Formats: sequence, C-alpha cells, structure tokens
Amino acid sequence: MRELTPTEKGAIAEAKIYAAAVEAGIVVARPLSEGSRYDLIFDVGARLLRVQCKWANREGDVIVLRTRTSRHTPSGYVWTTYTTHEIDGVAAYCPDLEQCFYVPVEQIAGKLVTHLRLAPARNGQLAGVTMAGAHRLGAIAQLGERFAGSEEVAGSSPASSTPPGADIVVGAHAFRDRFGYWMELAAAGTDVVVTRHGRRRVRLSRAD
Repeated sequence: MRELTPTEKGAIAEAKIYAAAVEAGIVVARPLSEGSRYDLIFDVGARLLRVQCKWANREGDVIVLRTRTSRHTPSGYVWTTYTTHEIDGVAAYCPDLEQCFYVPVEQIAGKLVTHLRLAPARNGQLAGVTMAGAHRLGAIAQLGERFAGSEEVAGSSPASSTPPGADIVVGAHAFRDRFGYWMELAAAGTDVVVTRHGRRRVRLSRAD
C-alpha cells in the first residue's frame, strides 16, 4: 500500500473530524473562501468554534499532535504556530485509534507539538500532562449549552470533557488558573480531584 501524501492525510483527517462532530450532534460548517487558519466551524450552541484539523499519529502511549505550520518565502520556509486570535481549537484524527480529539487553542498556542497521553506518565508526573481521554471529540457538544452567559468559560477554557463518572486529577495552580472550566466540567458529571504538592486535597463534584 502506497504512503499517503500530506495533502491526502489532511483531507482524510478533515473528513473524519467532520463526521465525528456530526455524529456527536455538533453543527459543522466550512469557510467558503480559502486562506483561513481554520478548516471547519463548530456550532456548539452558545458560540462558534474555529477549528484547525490535523492528522496525528500514535507513538506508544502518546498521540503526537503537530501544531506548527509552514509557509514558503523568498528566504526559505518560515515556521509558525497558532494563536488565540486565529483559531479556537485544533481537532485531530488519529488513524491508529480511529478516534478524533479536540484541544482548545489555549493549550497549544505557541507550541510546535502537543502530546496527548493515552496512559499516565510512568514517573507519575501530573503537571503539564495532557490526557487524551479528556479531549475526545464529542464532549464539547455536552458542554456547549453551558457556555451561554459565561465569558470566562467561553473565552479561555477547554471545550471538552471526559465521560461522566471519570475522574480528572489537576494540580492546584492549574485549577486556580482555569477555575471556570473545572467547575463546568464537574457540573457536566466529571469529578475533579485537586492536588497540592502531589497529594490529593479536594474533590469538586456535581451538586445534584
């Protein structure tokens, strides 16, 4: 079987992401003109998300999401990264898993590559670790309605969650910096466990 070209991979990834979003109940649109930094638009009810689509390979327990772009200039290729002014998030299709993921731009802005872990780090590290399970495409549809009237969540928080009943462990500093997001995540049914100096201290759960 011949190797796919980058253009073919991009087209397949976009098609897979489009289908996964529609299956999750997300209204999807495409820009009519070329040249945008985003490939699709997700309507999650309270807002529209500008989404860049990517092909992401699995390497062991990690999904490698390359978030750099390049353009050719008279001086050669120039490598750039995405910013919050250009897109709202990156959706990735992993062919090894046949699954799609969504990562808010705040978590990839300025990065050349982002790693989504399928299993906890062997050294037990939590800080700076992004778990793939927290970013499966489809969960943003569940939280979409909760964005209405909440500028803190809509403007600066990841629009994704884990399936109800699963725990998310987060450090105290990350919890403080994105309190609005963690609160919405807990309200959607995912318990959030807050650690300090590696010890579990607080659990945030849905009130009802």
